[in-house]
Amino acid sequence: MVIPMAYFDAYGSDVLSHDPREPRTLAVEVGMIVEDVSSGYVGEVMEVRRVGGQWQMVLEDADRKRRSFPLGVGYWLEGEPVNFTPPAPQARDGFSPTSDPKGAVKTVAGKKVTASGSLHVDHAPRVARPSRIWVEGKHDAELISKIWGEDLAYEGIMLEELFGADHLLEVLEAFEPSDRHRAGVLLDHMLPGTKEWKIAQQAQQMDGVLVLGHPYIDVWQAIKPSTLGISAWPEVPRGEDIKRGTLARLGIAHDTPADIGYAWARMLARVHHYSDLEPGLLGRMEELIDFVTQGE
Repeated sequence: MVIPMAYFDAYGSDVLSHDPREPRTLAVEVGMIVEDVSSGYVGEVMEVRRVGGQWQMVLEDADRKRRSFPLGVGYWLEGEPVNFTPPAPQARDGFSPTSDPKGAVKTVAGKKVTASGSLHVDHAPRVARPSRIWVEGKHDAELISKIWGEDLAYEGIMLEELFGADHLLEVLEAFEPSDRHRAGVLLDHMLPGTKEWKIAQQAQQMDGVLVLGHPYIDVWQAIKPSTLGISAWPEVPRGEDIKRGTLARLGIAHDTPADIGYAWARMLARVHHYSDLEPGLLGRMEELIDFVTQGE
């Protein structure tokens, strides 16, 4: 039987059965084109990760610039509002690069303490504060998440990547920091006269910004050598890639990005507690967390 066109309703018989303003709950996937309603930023989902106890998606816009956003409501997908949830867990070979911060909670003298040494407090998920902490790259974020993830989740502080110190001023300009909307920044190798030090001096002129640095050329060196079963981190000549040079001198495969990723996963798996890290990183992170949580 052919249905006359006059009786065909392409939109369904009940136009009130779905409120178009109600967000559709959907697991986020790499490759989706997403719009952040509050900022108008549109980008492709490049990565989904858990950092600081919070799920984030990394979007890349048409200019290949990347920004991180927390999962949840406030986004549009294909012209519809959505509530993004984490993807379903999948089995992985090797090590997972980002640990579950809950797994870092231990009982000491009858009290629950986190990997950072602070007291663990059971709490409901907290809405992210407007203040944030930025670090230079993926390995920085993963190491900090493993030790301070529980603390950051409790405080509602998002941890984001700069994708290199060179992007700091651009990121802060878009973020528009203030005394109640603070930006904490951790940079590698921030010694007087270095590129990072000069960038930090400019950033520090803005209200609501605190830039701190550790003395290590790469965040790998913030892990105590004894944690990894080596006597010391090898010296790599200036101008040589620090990660590849380090692995080469340790006799570890280093030719491909996969080699570097696998080596880093093995290192990260050996880190369980703040005592596994150098004091030069510990103090800087505690100071940044205090700074961004005092602005509200």
